[in-house]
Amino acid sequence: MTLRSVRIAVAPRLFKLPWFRRFDGYTMWNLILLRSSELSSDHDLICHELCHVWQMQHRPLRMPLSYLRYGYANNPYEAQARAASGARPPVDGIGSSDPR
Repeated sequence: MTLRSVRIAVAPRLFKLPWFRRFDGYTMWNLILLRSSELSSDHDLICHELCHVWQMQHRPLRMPLSYLRYGYANNPYEAQARAASGARPPVDGIGSSDPR
């Protein structure tokens, strides 16, 4: 995996949109978006999102299309990212496992 082109940005307005409210971070190819600047020190979250960057580098079509087939909670790419970061599965089966 190359990290040269990976960028991390804080985009609080994005996370006010209904689809994004449930996430603390979101990856778009080589761009990791975070809800707040405080999350930039959340190593588990950054590791989880970097795993998605790696997935997109290796499966640029299969990875995003997998959400149509499996959804979020049962998605094997999400399971892989959770395992990489040591995070628990989502509590509600939909979004973040962090009860914040």
